[in-house]
Amino acid sequence: MKDDQPPRPPRPSRRGFLKAGGAAVAAGASLGAGLAAPQSALAKASTRSTDPQMAVEPFYGLHQGGIVTPQQSHTYVAALDLTTDKRDDVIALLRAWTDAAARLTQGNTAAALPTGDAGDNKSAPDSGDVLGLGPNALTITFGFGAGLFTKDGKDRYGLAARRPAALVDLPRFNGDQLIPEKTGGDLFIQACANDPQVAFHAVRQLTRMVYGNAAMRWGQAGFLSGPRGQTPRNLMGFKDGTNNPSIAKPQLMNEFVWAGASADAPWMEGGTYTVVRRIRITLEHWDNMELGFQEQVFGRHKYSGAPIGKKNEFDAVDLKEEDKDGNPVIPENSHVRLSNQASNKGAQILRRSYSYNDGTNFYIERWPPWRQETEYDAGLIFIAHQSDPRAGFIPINDRLAKFDMMNQFTTHVGSAIFAVPPGAKPGSYIGAGLFET
Repeated sequence: MKDDQPPRPPRPSRRGFLKAGGAAVAAGASLGAGLAAPQSALAKASTRSTDPQMAVEPFYGLHQGGIVTPQQSHTYVAALDLTTDKRDDVIALLRAWTDAAARLTQGNTAAALPTGDAGDNKSAPDSGDVLGLGPNALTITFGFGAGLFTKDGKDRYGLAARRPAALVDLPRFNGDQLIPEKTGGDLFIQACANDPQVAFHAVRQLTRMVYGNAAMRWGQAGFLSGPRGQTPRNLMGFKDGTNNPSIAKPQLMNEFVWAGASADAPWMEGGTYTVVRRIRITLEHWDNMELGFQEQVFGRHKYSGAPIGKKNEFDAVDLKEEDKDGNPVIPENSHVRLSNQASNKGAQILRRSYSYNDGTNFYIERWPPWRQETEYDAGLIFIAHQSDPRAGFIPINDRLAKFDMMNQFTTHVGSAIFAVPPGAKPGSYIGAGLFET
């Protein structure tokens, strides 16, 4: 309603945010009908639809959405740095984000739209660029980086003692060429949807609410290619995620994805630890490789997705199989062998990655032929969820970084790790357990 909208100052102050943040995201009109959306509607279960545009995913729940949710076709991920030194500002921000995210995932605007005359100098509650587009199975996932707990040796918000031991600083891996502007972050937002504008819009609305309290560190758009219900293909043309633990098996999710109530971080029970890596692929180099060599690099047949020597994508990977000359059918330094559960003491991670294409720029390859030219700035937004990165991503990637044949075509240029807390309950907010226990 009109009187619920906060006035529009030239530059929002922190005090103004704290006073108006809650009201600015109060329940209000939906895109289609202009009716208030009750909490019960915002917490409802997934609404599957034959039309991806009308699919709805719940926001509230035991776990956050966008982790074991069937993968949508687009994402926008972003990290922000906190600039406020006040704990109450952080809590107010998380409350406002929670309320806005609950609305957005139902196809609503971030805040109630004004009624009547729109030309009354009231602040715009939403950019309006997705009006009429539908929910598009939007999920919004939030995470906390190490900087929320300690930054530059300072415990800014009294949370240092509550930093989970599993939220480790990632080591430098062999071949890393990390760009600071694409690495790290205190807060994480992952928006996934079946429409690229809906995903970007969600991050855009959430970041416009942080003025004076946080600033954007990096953002990245991504897309997924492949028929619905099938394993997607990455830009190298291979299926990506075939060996994931099945999201349809709760016991596997409990073992490999969901964090337990550890003594140092009981507030993380039902959450997960998310690693994000921006991996640039020299597609020009890759595209000139013969098909047989490409398959040796991956350890899979390109078109079927089957392990080398097998016929079907989901045939078991046999790491002991040898050819007539006694050589491993799946090469020792292939991606499949090095990343396989059997090669990593039974460890698994849940990959939920997306491709990206950011046009072209000048690039110097780090492998022969060491070309220097304008090349595609394209590759993979690697996203992996796990119950503990010390047993998951870190040892797996350490092995890959040292021995994987794929390294001659890929360079890790961005990196971040976040503690993703459990889902929020209606009336509460994301991360409440961290601040209130």
